Amino acid sequence: MKSSPAHRCRDIERQAGYLKPEHCAPPPPLMPSAGQMWFIRDGCGIVCGVITWLLVFYAEFVVLFVMLLPVRSVMYSLVNGALFNTLAFLALASHFRAMCTDPGAVPKGNATKEFIESLQLKPGQVVYKCPKCCSIKPERAHHCSVCKRCIRKMDHHCPWVNNCVGENNQKYFVLFTVSTTPLYVNEDWFSFSPPATVILLILLCFEGLLFLIFTAVMFGTQVHSICTDETGIEQLKKEERRWAKKSRWMNMRVVFGHPFSIAWLSPFSTPDHGKAEVYQYVV
Repeated sequence: MKSSPAHRCRDIERQAGYLKPEHCAPPPPLMPSAGQMWFIRDGCGIVCGVITWLLVFYAEFVVLFVMLLPVRSVMYSLVNGALFNTLAFLALASHFRAMCTDPGAVPKGNATKEFIESLQLKPGQVVYKCPKCCSIKPERAHHCSVCKRCIRKMDHHCPWVNNCVGENNQKYFVLFTVSTTPLYVNEDWFSFSPPATVILLILLCFEGLLFLIFTAVMFGTQVHSICTDETGIEQLKKEERRWAKKSRWMNMRVVFGHPFSIAWLSPFSTPDHGKAEVYQYVV
């Protein structure tokens, strides 16, 4: 019986010769070592990240010096000032962690003969090589043209955090959207200042509206992605589901950590994935 082109392709992919491991000698390590920070050198992403921080600082300036200081009630200014500054601090901390955390990059150049042989492939098993970064891709990994790496469980590349949203930093991205949304919703609680500051207030309201729409939409899509255990790319490409289906609560724990605790809300706590499923190189 004649095999189909798809089957022939999968059989060929299983062969080390087709993968051309001799062209994939391991390059110098590009993974961040201990004490080294992950950072993507992308001009557009860096500009977007700086703009994000400047917008938060601008909101901080207007709220504190234009809205709160002129208010006669000291208690009112202290309470609202503390609330706003707490949210602003958490938003910037979450943004920094989302930007400077390795999202789950696959080791570059690992499509070597030794690595392929170590997988001990059996008949019918298939491995996939990324021709762009010369790596053997585990399941649910996709190549990012900006990061120039294959990212495990990649959801999307976000220029506003200058990084991919993937397996290791999705928690921080969600916390950023959560912290930023009420940050601008709460502006309606503050009293207006003299007419001389009308322009500052109009710009702040416009900024708050844009942030509110963007972060609310992103928060909704991320929660849906986590609960269904299906990344944005997988939904867009309508990829066949080969991984085990888990409950929504388990999917939340995979992203935010085992077990449930107040650390879920902290951008300074690295999630413990516990018994999260290990992504395999062999399909």
